[in-house]
Amino acid sequence: MVNDFVTFQIAAICGLIGMTLGWRGVMTKYSGFYDLPTAWNQVFWGILLGGAFASYADSSLFLPYYEAQVTGTRTAELNVIRLILVPLIATIGMHFLLRRKRVRKGGSQATSGWALGLAVGGMLAIVLITRKVQTGIDGFQDVLTVLLIGFFAPRVEAIITAFHGTLMLRGKRWGAIFRATFWRASSLTMFYFAWFSPLAWVFIIPPILLVQDSAEKWVWDSVPKEGRRRWRRMQADKKREKQVAARLIHEPNSLRTEEE
Repeated sequence: MVNDFVTFQIAAICGLIGMTLGWRGVMTKYSGFYDLPTAWNQVFWGILLGGAFASYADSSLFLPYYEAQVTGTRTAELNVIRLILVPLIATIGMHFLLRRKRVRKGGSQATSGWALGLAVGGMLAIVLITRKVQTGIDGFQDVLTVLLIGFFAPRVEAIITAFHGTLMLRGKRWGAIFRATFWRASSLTMFYFAWFSPLAWVFIIPPILLVQDSAEKWVWDSVPKEGRRRWRRMQADKKREKQVAARLIHEPNSLRTEEE
């Protein structure tokens, strides 16, 4: 058995790396054009809420599922009602965080949702990886499972919560709660399945790749109008600079050819 301190270090490092990569993938693209302090504030609340959600889901959902897989007998605690109820409570908590005045004031539900989801997913990854290391890492498959959970769990939660925030921007509050709950329960089920079988990644990775472009659009929709104008001007300036640089490189070659 691995020492508890080493176990936590491995799990925390994998979870934090996944959060960092998830942030760099989308949030850095529009950095400086949305409410960054509010997004970072949501990371703090996401760590608190995500820790409670991941711990409760572990004791009420994962452990009964683990016992059922190991012993082959279904326990009374493992039922659909609990699978829906636990993600629903977490989703309602995130909904209230996204309804805070500082979030609604700037219309930053999607960017705040992405930051909040990254933190919640990071905590979920830490708990799952801790369980994996505690039971023992046996071969390349277990190592790969740890790395994939650490990378994808924060990103999946970020996509779900950004979608939740986008629906809130469109005025679909109850729809946001119910849809986010459904996808959160589904993702939780698939990550628990992935803990035991690598086949689960066939159902996890392709949807993430397909929805990635939509996630960037959700974040873009959450950028204020003035920020969008500044971002477009900056992109236009960069494009002109590249064109000028390419012309300067091309013109000397043309002059040299004419002289010959």
